[in-house]
Amino acid sequence: MSQTTTGPLSHLRVLDLSRVLAGPFAGQILGDLGADVVKVERPQTGDDTRAWGPPYMPDEQGSPTAESAYFMSCNRNKRSIAVDFGDPEGRRVLHAMAGKADVLIENFKVGGLAQYGLDYESLHRLHPALIYCSITGFGQTGPYAARAGYDFMIQAMAGLMSITGHPDGSPGGGPMKVGVALVDVMSGLYSVIGILAALGHRDRTGEGQRVDVALLDVSIAGLVNQAMNYFATGRSPQRLGNAHPNIVPYQDFPTADGHIVIAVGNDGQFARLCGAMGRPEWARDPRFANNGARVQHRTSLIGLLGAASRERTTQAWIDILESAGVPCGPINPLDAVFSDPHVMARGTTVQLPHPTAGTVKQVASPLRLSETPVTYRRSPPTLGQHSADVVEDWLGE
Repeated sequence: MSQTTTGPLSHLRVLDLSRVLAGPFAGQILGDLGADVVKVERPQTGDDTRAWGPPYMPDEQGSPTAESAYFMSCNRNKRSIAVDFGDPEGRRVLHAMAGKADVLIENFKVGGLAQYGLDYESLHRLHPALIYCSITGFGQTGPYAARAGYDFMIQAMAGLMSITGHPDGSPGGGPMKVGVALVDVMSGLYSVIGILAALGHRDRTGEGQRVDVALLDVSIAGLVNQAMNYFATGRSPQRLGNAHPNIVPYQDFPTADGHIVIAVGNDGQFARLCGAMGRPEWARDPRFANNGARVQHRTSLIGLLGAASRERTTQAWIDILESAGVPCGPINPLDAVFSDPHVMARGTTVQLPHPTAGTVKQVASPLRLSETPVTYRRSPPTLGQHSADVVEDWLGE
């Protein structure tokens, strides 16, 4: 049976027909906020990411289960129902559930659900209050609409890879994708924003609508200042490795035992950096006295800073620079991230009981709501785990 919750979205039912990451991530956010999210999966195989391993989550004895770590990352606070779209009874159940849902999320190819009568046009006629969120690679319109789109190819096509990585000719130079499927993650976030906006409109008018989210559009929107740099100059930005196109110094520097990130955002911070490094005269040098000059003389300044930064260890520099009020930090691997005392104090992980994997550790929601906090009610489901309960709760059958 469904579990009661006091989350801010506990009054909502969400029918999640999506797979892989962007749609499931959106559904997980809604579930964390209290919505009753039902994940619809194919019998036998389920969501594609159930097979995206290794690694697979271990059970209490340390043996791998059938649950992939990837699937576990974006499917908590949901119930799974296994339904065959091609079966008449399966379609009847889904149509009946769509009539009970407040929100439907899907990421099928454009037109892919029409043959089942689960497309927006068909459901909008029957259920005009339904919020229908479609997540695709290229959107519902335009010459690429029918094409499939995955995060990696979208990062390339939207220009993100052209500004990510070391410059051509330098060691390791060339275009590079971000280390996680960031476009999928951003698309999930934009989907939630669109869904909440559509719900706000429905609260006032009673009208549902379609939310059309395209990974390409989201990735282009995520270019922010780099896109504006292009609009302002007419020149495509180039890859700068870890450096910033508009701020100097704002990158990693070598130390005696590794690297440190220094993120100077204004001239006052730069002056404090120079003083902490024992080179106060750099802040008075006309080449470096303001950010515009520092950008123009980037190569000279970075060479000087890099030579100075090698004089001490990473931790020694962090102690010195933090005391001076200069933003800085280490480049942490994930074991250091999750053992960091501040990260631990913020409660950034959560552990949930799972029917086959024992206890599953996950990254917690970053949302901190003072009156209606996020709740963690369910671990990511096994395939079809809640089929009978969902049909009873939603349809009374």
